Amino acid sequence: MAIKILYQRIANLLRTKLSRIQFMMLIATLVGLVSGMVAVLLKTLVHYLQQWIERIPVSHFAFLLFPTIGLLVTVFIIRYLFGGQIDKGIAMVLKAIARKSSFIPLKDTYAHVLTSSFTVGLGGSVGLEAPIVATGSAVGSNISRISDLNYQERTLLIACGAAAGISAVFNAPIAGVMFTIEVLLAETIVSYFIPLIISSVVGALCSKIILQEAFLFNFVLKQNFNYKNIPFYVLLGLLAGLISLYYARMFKFTERRVHGWKINGYIKAIVGGMLLLCLYFLFPPLFGEGYHSIKLLADGSLNTFDDNTSLLSKLGDHWGLLSFAALIVLFKPIAAAITIGSGGNGGNFAPSLFVGSYLGFFFSKLINSIPSIKIPEGNFTLIGMAGVLSGVMYCPLTAIFLIAEITNGYELFIPLMIVSSISFFIVKTYEPFSMETKKLAMDGEIFTHKKEKNILTSIQIDDIIQDKYESICIDKKLKDLVEIIKHSEKNIFAVHDNKGRFAGIIELNDVKQKLFQPERFDKISVKSLMRKPPEVLRRGEDANTVMQKFDATQSWYLPVLEEDKKFVGFISKTKLFSKYREILSSQGDLYDTE
Repeated sequence: MAIKILYQRIANLLRTKLSRIQFMMLIATLVGLVSGMVAVLLKTLVHYLQQWIERIPVSHFAFLLFPTIGLLVTVFIIRYLFGGQIDKGIAMVLKAIARKSSFIPLKDTYAHVLTSSFTVGLGGSVGLEAPIVATGSAVGSNISRISDLNYQERTLLIACGAAAGISAVFNAPIAGVMFTIEVLLAETIVSYFIPLIISSVVGALCSKIILQEAFLFNFVLKQNFNYKNIPFYVLLGLLAGLISLYYARMFKFTERRVHGWKINGYIKAIVGGMLLLCLYFLFPPLFGEGYHSIKLLADGSLNTFDDNTSLLSKLGDHWGLLSFAALIVLFKPIAAAITIGSGGNGGNFAPSLFVGSYLGFFFSKLINSIPSIKIPEGNFTLIGMAGVLSGVMYCPLTAIFLIAEITNGYELFIPLMIVSSISFFIVKTYEPFSMETKKLAMDGEIFTHKKEKNILTSIQIDDIIQDKYESICIDKKLKDLVEIIKHSEKNIFAVHDNKGRFAGIIELNDVKQKLFQPERFDKISVKSLMRKPPEVLRRGEDANTVMQKFDATQSWYLPVLEEDKKFVGFISKTKLFSKYREILSSQGDLYDTE
């Protein structure tokens, strides 16, 4: 608490000395530093956990029990430190931006570090990137909150934290910026780029200065790009798109099945761990993130494989290795889904890179089986990574720049663009939203690339409900309504029954003529004056639905009801439009002066 107060005092002092944009650049630097350090910490924790279990003198089979231990520890931490539930992954960040005014709970600044380090460090078949994005975003949100920034600035700093995290983990600052623009920010203003670049560069520097070379994920190209191989890159792009669709659907299918098991969380972790043990026994490269295997493929060092069943070995070295690589591609999304569904914490960023590398290796090795054809297997391994990453995560630019940066150059830029764009085009044709965001996008819980819908999504219905409206019982007479009209400035009134449930509405225009007939006030019942509204709204409905109902009915007022049909108030189209214009006007350029 004392640190928070001291920070706020310094921030307030700097705010008086600096311009708005200067202050934002300073805060973006701080967010980049903290997020980069957290990413480095998580990467280091996982590295040393993996080194620790490798030094334990146990048999190969006993070694495969560690993922079960990791899942059990993760479930234990979530249950006893975080109340049994934490929101995981990139979807959590997107929902916070759209539905929670870019506020992310403080616990998310450390929850994902604790849980994912055990899940991945002890052999879970997922990656650290989604937890790092969630953690960096939480850092950005909480720093912006104590810095007293507005919604637009909070959203930008969430993106800065995520960019720094991705940049630190791969030492790829451009990829970090591209990821936030493609995945987190549905709408990007040009002035956002400078804070994003600053945070991303600071995150990359944290990685470069602190992490050892062995920690970093990079390659040295052994062969240059040959334009004669373009037809094969086109074929790889097509294949990557189809595999990306397979990955998404198989992952979601398996995760739903495992997550839906109605058993104790610890039992589920044990069962999930045993399933992983079986998969790891059959296909050892599925263990953990898989970056070590990717390096072997890209360096051309994988010429043999561990066939614990001796079945594939019967096909011979060449076709056995090809079959092994193909099965790895098919089973990796299943292993990742089991890890997440049974209680682990991680993401699909690293698994998609893993699948892409084996796909590129399989494709190039298969093509090289044809006499007189020779294509570079290392290059196709790297390009395959970009293709599947682009298709699974819906981030083609991130995929292009990530592979370009980790190979220390842009020699493969043209094939990267070809494969990533083809893969992305294929998956977009069949699925408009990524597997992690599809349900949330369809439910209106996150922003899409439709500006009008995004603004409506950010409107909270409770903020525009007008609840100071009179309600009258259906058994009353016109004289009772007249008394209400005398003391009210409204021209529409709700009617309820004897149990307090909404029954209908009365508009002033409906009774205008009868107001000049006082002798009939005691004879005319409210029930005879009441009419059904053209539509009703339910509390909790999103603004998109509300707008659709206004458009369909051409009404200016619609009643809002609770689930038990109790009347809450009215929403006017005028109020909704005013809120829409207010949000639209707030989305100005960062450089605009106040």
